[in-house]
Amino acid sequence: MVYLYVLQQALVWIVTIFWLYQLIVSICSLVKLKDKPIIEDKQNRFMAIIPAHNEESVVGNLVESLTKQNYPKELFDIYVIADNCTDKTAEIAKKAGAIVYERFDDKNKTKGHALKWFLNKKIEEDAPYDAFCVFDADNIVHEDFIKNMNKKLCQGEDVVQGYRDIKNPTDSWISAGYAIFYWTMNRFYHLARYNLGLSPLINGTGFMVKFDVVKPTGWDTQTLTEDIEFSLKRIIAGKKLGWATDAIVYDEQPVGFKQSWSQRSRWTVGHMQCIQNYTKDLATATKEHKTLMNFDGLLYIVGSIPMFVLTLILLGINFILYLGNGLTTWELIENILRYLIPTFLLPIGTAIIIMLLDKKPIKPMWKGLLCYPLFLGSWLLINFKCLFKRETSWEKIEHVRDIKINDVA
Repeated sequence: MVYLYVLQQALVWIVTIFWLYQLIVSICSLVKLKDKPIIEDKQNRFMAIIPAHNEESVVGNLVESLTKQNYPKELFDIYVIADNCTDKTAEIAKKAGAIVYERFDDKNKTKGHALKWFLNKKIEEDAPYDAFCVFDADNIVHEDFIKNMNKKLCQGEDVVQGYRDIKNPTDSWISAGYAIFYWTMNRFYHLARYNLGLSPLINGTGFMVKFDVVKPTGWDTQTLTEDIEFSLKRIIAGKKLGWATDAIVYDEQPVGFKQSWSQRSRWTVGHMQCIQNYTKDLATATKEHKTLMNFDGLLYIVGSIPMFVLTLILLGINFILYLGNGLTTWELIENILRYLIPTFLLPIGTAIIIMLLDKKPIKPMWKGLLCYPLFLGSWLLINFKCLFKRETSWEKIEHVRDIKINDVA
């Protein structure tokens, strides 16, 4: 029983120090820094790449928003990868103004495979582009997106994540949960780390990559979360990713719980794959480079599923100590509340702070704010489920909202 108590105290300190570190880093998002100097004042040439599988209902709106960019039209091309499509995605994309590549591969259907296939073609062609931006078919893009990404490229940054906003935050408590989660990540994770000189992460869509970065190896990802995998490989190599608050992309999120559960399960499995494949490399890079950036990348991996497992172990030890009279009833309740309150109540307060800082309308989001702990709590259940049952099959998220850029900008 003494050994269990010592282990309990050690785990308490580990969990507490971890979250204290996250809090300190998050506060740095409030610091306003001077803009980086321009290294090369140039209008670069871009590819806008859109992997799309049966997205006839939304792809036209995305292509339309890209054709309206405040950037010279001759300096960017819009490519749609119609990936194993059986609908009118290719036809609608062409009509809207995109260059369409149709791809058919029954065995490799994921976004990562589509990007690898397309970029390999462009590398072989020695295509005359300086950088590319990647979008999901359900996105719509702010008119200054490419302009602001070009500025980042001119400042010497070669991989940059844009600001991921939501185009349907008030559709349901589920879509509201996604919106609050991404708004929080945008400021308290990505911006905070960018301000500190650490590394943000690629976040699925709305990101820019200098073409030279992928020319040696192509788009080389294997996991279900190709965005996180690509980010971690850059961090392991000692290279920081950039962040662009003013390069905005609007994303459509699921409104139903079943679709959300399936999507987040897939993300969790992808994170587990990254943990398995890259934890050792991140630890080695931290030792070799001896930078806080590499250590922070290691903490990202440790802070997802492993920290969740440590918390479960800690709660289990608390119950064992209670049953063995190592803890009083009040001590048990106090220990449980120590984890339940931050998990279920603090996120609401944090979300309100984020919305005030970023001038998001709070009134339409009250239902989502009240249900946000339920959204996060369901994610904990997903993590627990994926510890034992890992579903790797891709399930399409239906996008049906006809929302144009003028409706959200």
